[in-house]
Order: sequence, then C-alpha cells, then structure tokens
Amino acid sequence: MGKIIIAGIGPGSKEDITPAVLEAVREADVVVGYKYYFQFVEKYVKEGCECIDTGMKKERERAESTFRLAEQGKTVVVISSGDAGLYGMAPLVYEMAQERGSDIEIEALPGISAFQKAASLLGAPIGHDTCIVSLSDLMTPWEVIERRIKAAAVGDFVTAVYNPKSHGRYWQLYRLQELFLQYRSADTPVGYVRQAGRSDQEVKLATLATFDPEDVDMFTVVLIGNSQSYIRDGKFITPRGYYRKQADGDAKIGQQIMMESFRTIEGELRKKDYPLDHKWALLHAIHTTADFDMENILYTDEDAVASIYNKVVSGELKTIVTDVTMAMSGIRKGALARLGIEAKCYLSDPRVADLAAAEGITRTQAGIRLAVEEHPDALFAFGNAPTALMELCELIRKGKARPAGIIAAPVGFVHVRESKHMVKPFKDIPKIIIEGRKGGSNLAATLCNAVLTFDDAAQLKPGRDL
Repeated sequence: MGKIIIAGIGPGSKEDITPAVLEAVREADVVVGYKYYFQFVEKYVKEGCECIDTGMKKERERAESTFRLAEQGKTVVVISSGDAGLYGMAPLVYEMAQERGSDIEIEALPGISAFQKAASLLGAPIGHDTCIVSLSDLMTPWEVIERRIKAAAVGDFVTAVYNPKSHGRYWQLYRLQELFLQYRSADTPVGYVRQAGRSDQEVKLATLATFDPEDVDMFTVVLIGNSQSYIRDGKFITPRGYYRKQADGDAKIGQQIMMESFRTIEGELRKKDYPLDHKWALLHAIHTTADFDMENILYTDEDAVASIYNKVVSGELKTIVTDVTMAMSGIRKGALARLGIEAKCYLSDPRVADLAAAEGITRTQAGIRLAVEEHPDALFAFGNAPTALMELCELIRKGKARPAGIIAAPVGFVHVRESKHMVKPFKDIPKIIIEGRKGGSNLAATLCNAVLTFDDAAQLKPGRDL
C-alpha cells in the first residue's frame, strides 16, 4: 500500500521550505501539484520521480490522481504553496479519503504560510490575536464572507486577507475596506506584500484610509492591524502588551482596573476615529454608566474638553460649580487638590432657601444665581436640575455669567431636553452635553473628571487620582 504526503512548500523561496518537506519531496515516487509550483521543488526530486502537473481549478482531479497512484503502492507527495492546510489541498484529500472509504496512510507536513512570510517582511504585525479571511467566493457565498469580515473588524483582530483580488473579482477588497472603516480608525496600519519570498517581491505600508485596492493582485497578501497596531521606522508592529504591563505596574489596583476597563470600552466602540478629547469624555461617560448609547447622545463642541482643561492649566479656571451636592461629591478630590481647583455647590448655602422663597424659584435656580454672583467665570456642571441649567442660560443672555465651560447632563422628563437645547446657541462657551432625557449627577461628575485629567488621555491612562 502506498502513502500520500500533503506538503506545504512555503511562499516561494527555497529558504522557506522546511527540511521535512524537502525530505518528502526527495523520497517521493510521484509529486502532484499545480504546475506553477513545480519550479520551486523540481531541483529536489529524485531521478525517475514522476511529476504530474495540473492547471488552476483542477483540485479534485489532482486529488483523484493522487489516490489512484497511491493505490498502486507509490509514495505520492501533493504540494501546495504556503501551508497545505490553509486554503490548500489537505482538507480536500482528507475528505476524499472518507468519500472513497480509503485506508491509505495520509500525512500532512506544515509549511510557512504566505501571511507568516508577509508578516516577517513587514515587521511584527501579527503579535496578537489574528484571523485569516479569503475573499474568494468560488466556493463560499459572499454573504458568508461579509459576515466574517464584519466579525473580524468588530472583534479587533489583526486580519490577514487572502485572495484579495483577481481579474474577475475586482470589488470585494473595496467592500472589505469599507466595512473595516466602519469599525476601525482610518489610521489603522495596513501592510501588503506581493510575491512574498520570490524574486519580484514587493513590500508596502499604508493606512486603512490611504490603502489603494488597485495596488493589489492575486499574488498579494494584505494584513490589517488592530486598534493597538502602529507603524514606526518603517515597521508594522502589533504589541502584545509586555511594555503596557510594565507601565501599568506602578498604578494602584483601582487605577489598573479602570485602565483595563477603558481599553475594553475603546475596543467595543462602534466608531474608532473620534477626536481625542471627545473620546476621552466618551470613555468616562460609558465607564460610569455601562451604557454604549453614550456614543449616540454625548455631544461636545470641537476641542471642548481640551479648551476647558487649558483654562485650568493656565490658571484662568479656578472653580467648578455644580447644581447638586451629589455631582460635586463625585469630582475627584485628588485632582482638585493637584490642580488647585475648588468645587462648590450652593444648595446648602443658608441664603438659598430665602432667595428661592422670595423669588418663587427652585432652590437649584437660587443656588446658580448666587454662584454666578461670586463665580461668573466658573465651569458649571449640571447633573440633576434642568431649571438650574435654564437659569444659567438666562444669566448668560443678560451678561451676568461668562462660564469657562458648561457640562449639561440633567436627567428626567420635564424641561430636560429643552434645557439642553437652550445651552447650545452659546457658541463661544465650550460645552459638553448629554442629549435627550438621560444624564445624572454621576455623569456630570465624571465629565468634570475627564476635563481635569485630559493630560492622561493620549496614554489612555485614567484614574490617576483614585
């Protein structure tokens, strides 16, 4: 009885063929494969070895001839480029053995895959969880392929793309790029290698936004990074986290948990290319509420967080005023002390009750009136009382208040939406708004904390003052 050896010959250079595969080719009675691949092994076959070559799309015929020859008592080596188990002949041979009821011995020898060779040429792009997607729809419906593309993009996998393009398949790679841009940053690194390991090898780098599918053909492997991937000194790198662990090691346990939470949230965001200051506020809002609807309802003026933070750093902003005590209590005392900021709420001021009774207004409205008299240029944060926010808007219109910024997150059903609409026309005041009915003192406080720690945003390192 003969034997079938399914061998991956690597991407195309003799240096990338494993010793085990070379030994199998040297000992083979017959080598079967797609004719293009014989150029890589013909120098190794023994005298008298029969080489049976076939054209493209002749995989079944190739496998059938392999079984017929093995049944004649011959040792037959079936060659595939890269690894024979990855879009190669191995699955077909094993399935055909079941179909034929064959008891011929079958052995699979691994080879270096094209995506591994491409990765080594690009740097270290597959340093973390990686998946592989083929865009060939010859045997897989496009609907299935598209679901897999979306899963890879949403799952933040480094993604290797096989069969990206052919003469008849020109649009699929454009669609993949479109889908990835829905879930990944436009700056996500993309590397692509044509004819990896062969004489006409080409290695190129781009980003998800600048990548041009027209620069790709059927001999190209494309690698798309994850949210942590970067390009430096011409090398595409996806870190596994060794240096992050070292950097996190100095953090207290509470801060470590918060940092890991922020990374988890960032990975699950629907959109990946938010401006840094908006994303920093958004991560705080979601972390506090576990509500990803914040992606839809958090509004920030352009550079609002950065603008308010810069006023803190310059000494222009010295006071934060909140509508209720609970919002004030959630602002981190360590951050206030570190930056020399005072947080105040006037609800407990003995003057509030008298003013509210005399004017026929709510206590929170009265508190804001008193606050504006003493701190007209404060950062005002609202997490409970829409009437207090409306009062501030009226005082701004009268020229009595000139806030350094406004955080508008009152919660409820009466006047809540209207109060948030009222604050938007003040174009010269940086604003952070939780739109609609949602909000709360916890949100107002965490958005204040986002402002006070904005210098930690670029490193995604929250919780310094816990």
